Amino acid sequence: MAPEVVVAGETLIDFLPERPGPLTDVEGFERRPGGAPANVAVGLSRLGVSPLFWTRLARDPFGDYLASTLDAYGISHDLIERDPDAKTTLAFVTHDEIGDRSFSFHRENTADTRFESGTVADSTLESVDWVHVGGVALSSGTARDAMFDLLARAADAGCTVSFDPNARPELWPDGETFRHVTHTALSHVDVLKATRDELERLGFAGSSANALARDALDAGPHTVLLTKGGDGAVGIAAGAADAPWSGTASHPGYDVDVVDTTGAGDAFVAGAIAGLNDGRGLGETLAFANAVAATTTTARGAMTALPGLEAVESIVGESSSLEIS
Repeated sequence: MAPEVVVAGETLIDFLPERPGPLTDVEGFERRPGGAPANVAVGLSRLGVSPLFWTRLARDPFGDYLASTLDAYGISHDLIERDPDAKTTLAFVTHDEIGDRSFSFHRENTADTRFESGTVADSTLESVDWVHVGGVALSSGTARDAMFDLLARAADAGCTVSFDPNARPELWPDGETFRHVTHTALSHVDVLKATRDELERLGFAGSSANALARDALDAGPHTVLLTKGGDGAVGIAAGAADAPWSGTASHPGYDVDVVDTTGAGDAFVAGAIAGLNDGRGLGETLAFANAVAATTTTARGAMTALPGLEAVESIVGESSSLEIS
């Protein structure tokens, strides 16, 4: 199957805690593959969409583990680089009693900060329909300019460009830098996926989720997908002249037994790209993407919990009576 989507960004190691609680109280962790763009690439593959994944892995034991993991999930090697002079980013995850998580990163001059501009050829961008970039790669190193270059060339090539800011305040020197850098990226973006907190951090305003998403349209995207955790998501698209789909849609989400929310947002992104790129409407896409995300929260880990298409369609079918507006 010919690749339809290019995903770009970090692959790292998540260390998941043996129990909820602050980092100071947790004694044991379990190693899992992670990184938001890596999760999106694997999520797309699990849903039957063929992605190319531009990532940069260290030539250390963790990098070897990540390379073999991506290979096991069927991710093409074509855009996977290996860096002999860097280490792998490590992220220690902690959970509270309801499953929400926070991160402690070890990411000084690691492989995922060392992307180089121009690596993805123009011919590759001209051959795919969609390009997705994650925001962590914009936070430091040569990766920022490399991702700016990719976003601009993807837009010029006529790709639908999506972006997830994936805000991690501990990776940025201050909030103003985060806002400035992200707004620069948004000038090249068609579809923005974000949480309410992320949109507010970016300086957008609105008393409701819909109003907040509409304000974000002014930054460049023609579509904003605002996720609300267990409460589902809303989608706002500009007029039909700008977006292949149009209007406003919402979906209330699915009632599942949450084990771990790590990677749920990335699962939603994979579902949204798969749905919209397949020609689904905005409301149908939200239902599908929420099902991918909800299924992911029922198991531990991010990449390892991503569901296949059959499991997702089963949840959508069982909940077909839920309102989609």
